[in-house]
Amino acid sequence: MTDVMRLHEGGRTVLFVFLSVFALALVIAAAVGIGEFNIPLDTVALAITNRLGLTEVPIDRIQESVIWDLRLSRTLVAALCGAGLAICGAILQSLLRNALAEPFVLGISAGASTGAVCILILGLGSGAVSLSAGAFLGAFAAFAFVALLSKGATAGANQTILAGVAASQLFNALTSYVVTTSGNAQQARDVMFWLLGSFGGVRWPEFQLLGVVILGCLAVCLWQARALDAFAFGDEDAAALGVPVVRVRLALFAVTALLTAAVVSMVGTIGFVGLVVPHAVRFVVGPLHLRLLPACALGGALFMVLADIASRVLIAQQTLPVGVVTALIGVPCFSVILYRARQRT
Repeated sequence: MTDVMRLHEGGRTVLFVFLSVFALALVIAAAVGIGEFNIPLDTVALAITNRLGLTEVPIDRIQESVIWDLRLSRTLVAALCGAGLAICGAILQSLLRNALAEPFVLGISAGASTGAVCILILGLGSGAVSLSAGAFLGAFAAFAFVALLSKGATAGANQTILAGVAASQLFNALTSYVVTTSGNAQQARDVMFWLLGSFGGVRWPEFQLLGVVILGCLAVCLWQARALDAFAFGDEDAAALGVPVVRVRLALFAVTALLTAAVVSMVGTIGFVGLVVPHAVRFVVGPLHLRLLPACALGGALFMVLADIASRVLIAQQTLPVGVVTALIGVPCFSVILYRARQRT
């Protein structure tokens, strides 16, 4: 029976990946065509294939420049951010055995924001410390704070979430203090909008850096996929199965902090992607992480590009912070998951 179920889940995984790749290509093309002036999908496709050397069809140079230099890079960064946050959520939910775990809920994104803002406004490190490094240190500080309050692996679900709420409040307060006391009015406006999530300033260099980080972190997580499966049974059972629990846990926490820091340092704080996507994907492909993690990456990319499109079309002539859109979707999902968790206890 188990073999039949695994074969069934494998077939669903293949179908999910195929449909997700197809849908992702379509929504990326749609996102690239949407803006202050809309560009037809066939023009979008030709601009991309022309730059890749696959075609040589003459099109308007202004439209080609807008597509390649502005909109395509923005959309691909959005896809990578969604993939990274979804992977983080899947890892944290496994390590903490907590259905509500994700970087935003646990305060990790808030810690990364504080680290990034300290670099931006206070200029800590005088150029020796990059924005991503500052965000990483802030994210790891938030991890340590949550672990201290929740007493690590012995904490129950409610205690861990309460520790995450406390971490979010603390680091958000620190961020507001730094911005209020050390930044000018323009910096304060820019930082506050950025903290809600914005893809407006990202270009190809950000895409390249984020792509390297996410591919590297995904490779590490896939390498530890069996260990992540074992963590679902608890630390003692995982150790009995030969998993070096402390070492693997620290390595995967570091991977999660790095992914969160990379995303936050480039586009700000975007919540609930790591909560919604892993639960939806797990329902389709099952709990085995060798399938779950790549599927989460695709699902997160699709979710984030759709959220980016929604942020630009919900209000005419105005762009919403993408974090507002993901929160509008994520908060109801968070409520449903919390309610189900209470029903089981």
